[in-house]
Amino acid sequence: MAHLLLSAANKSSGKTVLSIGICAALREQGFTLQSFKKGPDYIDPMWLAKATKRSCYNLDFWTQSEDEIKSTLSANSQDAISIIEGNKGLHDGLAADGSNSNAALAKLLGAPVILVLDTRGTIRGVAPLLLGYQQFDPAVNIAGVILNFVGGERHAAKLRAVIERYTDIPILGMVQRSKELELVERYLGLMPCNEDNAADLKITRIAEIIARQVDLETIIAIANTASNIQSDDKQKTFKRYDLKIAYANDEAFGFYYADDLDTFRQHGVQLIPFDTLHDQELPDADALFIGGGFPEKRMHKLAENTNMKQSIRNAVENGMPSYAECGGLMYLSQSIKYKNQQCEMVSIIKADIEMHEKPIGRGYTLLQSIQQHPWYTMQNTEVPGHEFHYSKLSNTPCGTKFAYQVNRGFGANGVNDGIVYKNLLASYAHQRNTQQNQWISNFLEFVKSNK
Repeated sequence: MAHLLLSAANKSSGKTVLSIGICAALREQGFTLQSFKKGPDYIDPMWLAKATKRSCYNLDFWTQSEDEIKSTLSANSQDAISIIEGNKGLHDGLAADGSNSNAALAKLLGAPVILVLDTRGTIRGVAPLLLGYQQFDPAVNIAGVILNFVGGERHAAKLRAVIERYTDIPILGMVQRSKELELVERYLGLMPCNEDNAADLKITRIAEIIARQVDLETIIAIANTASNIQSDDKQKTFKRYDLKIAYANDEAFGFYYADDLDTFRQHGVQLIPFDTLHDQELPDADALFIGGGFPEKRMHKLAENTNMKQSIRNAVENGMPSYAECGGLMYLSQSIKYKNQQCEMVSIIKADIEMHEKPIGRGYTLLQSIQQHPWYTMQNTEVPGHEFHYSKLSNTPCGTKFAYQVNRGFGANGVNDGIVYKNLLASYAHQRNTQQNQWISNFLEFVKSNK
């Protein structure tokens, strides 16, 4: 099983653009590429999926067991070269002992590591950095380095001389600084590709540049040195549901885990996408799912589509089982205030949304379901998830029902998350269907009982 981990010494080293470029360039050469992203991320996987023309899957120590991580890689990597993009730096992670770092993931999966270095403002300093990474954890196989943001031929020659003199790490590429290798960034990272009409053209251009400046042949050879993955995960069986679920999938909403959507389909569910910006009403369905996104960036168009807002409002008022996360919660509120402008939203949740300059909730979450949770049959179940929102609820009326107590994170108000109204659950936290949190089957049972 050919796979490798593309990591970096620190955040913002350009590894996402390089991952996109390597995947797209190899695909153009006729190879089958499968991408993965470490951690709880939606935006990078959207770009990687576009580059590979295949769904990108997340590998996350917080929500998955080690065996689930191995199984996710194994199940989706058949007959493909797998590129795993790390998050932050190689040895960064939540735990001080590095047990959930990128390096830990590489060791768990027997993945050789290609290290991306931001070379701006440095020459000789790359040598002690590389030597330190080799010595810090010799069990991590640093199989090569890509030098990024190289300033020119003179800079490149000096970097090569230093690395070849002091280290034995192969140089796999020297990528010159270029405006064509830049993607628009936002407070969550890159701008999602579902908002960028030129995304395919940008990926094609990035792939052309990377193909010239990176040794793709050696990258394939390195991927082929990876260990075979042994997983104890047993063949899963899925209860079948004759259900249709409408889910928002457009420029405003697109944050869904690929394996969650897979799980719905494996349960026999028909997923029907709809567009909150252009469609006039919900499709015929048994339930509603609105994931995360950036509704504040499209709030005027969302507000103008009064027919869709009324259709969603009617569905929830009439008892349609509905689930919304983060951006979905914002859309279902009374209004969104952003940059001194305010737009009316669906108004099914009796609260307003105000955007802030700094994050309100950021990072991993632990939520404990309480009695008012509409789906869970087991109470006191702790749900791992994550949140990243710059918005906050205001004017929430007394007596608002919540499904969760927040044990870690901020949620809706620092104490609770998961607003409950009729058969709607709307939370700031994102959850993922895993062995310890089988939310999809719980939701489907709830939908079936209310059909």
